[in-house]
This record gives sequence, C-alpha cells and structure tokens, in this order.
Amino acid sequence: MDTNKQNQNHGYGRLPATAPLANPYVPFQMENAARYEARTGIVRGTLFPGLDLPFMDMINKNELPNTPLTELQTMGFALQEMALYLDTHRDDKEALEVYKVFQRLYAQGREQYEKECGPLNHSSKMENGYTWLDDPWPWEYAKNRRG
Repeated sequence: MDTNKQNQNHGYGRLPATAPLANPYVPFQMENAARYEARTGIVRGTLFPGLDLPFMDMINKNELPNTPLTELQTMGFALQEMALYLDTHRDDKEALEVYKVFQRLYAQGREQYEKECGPLNHSSKMENGYTWLDDPWPWEYAKNRRG
C-alpha cells in the first residue's frame, strides 16, 4: 500500500467485509400483554412490562410533575405505544378498545389544554392567527415567571 493511501485511511477504523455491526435482540411480545399505567409507562419508556429491560438493572423510578402538559404528553405516549402494539397484534380486540379510549382521552385533553393554555403547535386551531412568537421565550426569565 502506498504512503498516500495510508495517510487517507489514518484515523478511520476498518472492519472485515463480513463483520456484523450489531446483534440486536428484540423480545417477543405476547398477545394480551400486561400494561403499566400510562404515568408509569412514560417514565419507564414502555407501556409494557414485558418490554421493560432496564440497562444494567438501573430502573427509572422518577415521577413526572402533575401538570396539564405532562398529562397530555402521557396520553400521547400511551396512544403511540398502543398503536405500535397493534401494528404487530392486529387481532387483539381488547388492545384496540384501549387504543380507542386513549384516542378519546388524548383528543379531550388536547382540546382542554389548548382552551386553557393556548396552541400546542402550528397544526392547532388558532382563532387569533399566528401569535405564538408573541409569547415569552424560555430564556426570558422575568416574562415567564408567574408571580
């Protein structure tokens, strides 16, 4: 190998052509899987205890603050988790009903949140037009401080 080519490869690792980059393991999820409560699931990172495989046995036991936005985020998380479950368990009728309940709760929660706190994002209904830039920015401490 000439010196010019060696300098081009300096600092870069090389793998043999047949070396696998990773060997993933995905646990198989059973039908009618047990579920955490949504507030526990969002902290644990999954709604399903069977998929909760803590890294090095470190278990996240933190609790989220009890705010309207946290409640809405929790419902959104649970809704997404159920949708992912249904992607692989399309015949689980009970899970479909739970999904529909989460859909209704999320829609109601979003409507209530936006009524009390304003739009969540640019796809929210806005009666006063494009106004979210008028709100205080996170670094505007004095404007954001409620007293």
